[in-house]
Amino acid sequence: MTRNRPMAAWLRRVRANDGQPIYLALAEALETAVREGELQPGDQLPPQRVVADQLGIDFTTVTRAYGAARARGLVEGAVGRGTFVRRRAMEDEAGLVDLSMNLPPPPQGVSLAALLKEATAAILDRTEVATLMAYHAGPGAPGQRAAGAAWLAPTLGEVGPERIAVCPGAQSALIAILTTIARPGAGLVVEPLTYPGIIALAARLGLRLITCPVDAEGFLPEALTRLCAEQKPAAVYLVPTTRNPVATTMGQARRREIAAVVAASDAWLIEDDPYSRLFDAPLPALAAVAPARTFHIATLSKTLSPGLRVAFLAAPSGAMAARIADALHATALMGSPLTTAVAVRWIRDGTAERILAGVRLEARARRAIAAEVLPIAQGDAESLHVWLEPPSGLDASGLRALAAARGLALVAADAFAATPDAPAGLRISLGGPAKASLLREALGQVAALLKPPAIV
Repeated sequence: MTRNRPMAAWLRRVRANDGQPIYLALAEALETAVREGELQPGDQLPPQRVVADQLGIDFTTVTRAYGAARARGLVEGAVGRGTFVRRRAMEDEAGLVDLSMNLPPPPQGVSLAALLKEATAAILDRTEVATLMAYHAGPGAPGQRAAGAAWLAPTLGEVGPERIAVCPGAQSALIAILTTIARPGAGLVVEPLTYPGIIALAARLGLRLITCPVDAEGFLPEALTRLCAEQKPAAVYLVPTTRNPVATTMGQARRREIAAVVAASDAWLIEDDPYSRLFDAPLPALAAVAPARTFHIATLSKTLSPGLRVAFLAAPSGAMAARIADALHATALMGSPLTTAVAVRWIRDGTAERILAGVRLEARARRAIAAEVLPIAQGDAESLHVWLEPPSGLDASGLRALAAARGLALVAADAFAATPDAPAGLRISLGGPAKASLLREALGQVAALLKPPAIV
């Protein structure tokens, strides 16, 4: 029967009871199937006449039910093709505007959907499917590692492909590095406010977080020198460009100082660098200054698309890259061959640079909106997020709760705190909303929350 087919199985949910019109029962069954995931965005619904025959109801009743579902925003029609479950923006799915997750905004002048279709079609046309979908161990094929070296070149300069490991995301790269260089109980130096993923990994691996005093550029060299001498950490972790979450960048002179401090110690340097490629002229990476002691990670999730789940890791040596590959195999096995193939193809044929240029344009336009609507927030002109220190008398966690009541998702400093006395504030991400107009409206609501109540 039709109702047993995957796209029509939801019809079993239709129940006429309590005098409810059958068209409403049908529309509600459809809504429940969408909400619970039985029907996915893009799924085609059965033709109305087929539904009428299966349920033993009038064709006009089904038409009315499909119309009610369309009014609820559940379905959309395509002339000559049928009725489909509506593809929904992230804020529709979540029921709120997400200002908490750092995502690259939709690139200006570029259709990711069209480029993805084109790339996957070309890959499938030129690659044996059995090979593409098989297990792929190791640090990556030679062509993949060469593409990674090319992507890193604007910040690292020329890097031999033998030093590159292709990873299924930056978090997998961090796991591989830490399990390779640090034993449980070892120290890891971080900023007082740092990437939540590194805090979670340290807890999972039994590492001691050691917080180093900072200024607007990051680690204070004298303080880091003292900590390295006294604490003997296994590694020093930092995000030097558009520091997460405070959105400022470590200058070139400070980078040289920090690289020199770490090079003079027994510690390794882990440079997490998701944002540098968003700059037209990014500063040289610390790994370019101290390559022998630095692991450099650059994910595509913050510059092209989080769905690619591809990151490139430049290890201090080819031998260390091989060790990292072993750790990746033990913890993540491998990345997705198809998405890696897409990323590599885009890098090699120049598509990645086109997407990046579009993301840069949109990111700067959104940052300009934030500067206009929330001038007290700080951040680089190229930043995907800004840092907001609430005015005196306002509590960041309280502001987050008030924002949630207005349908806005924010993240407060406690998510980034590596120490109980870390500074308070809110990180506001700019790339999540589907449209810049929606971002402007959301930031306006945040600005309204910062104003003192009117005196009556």
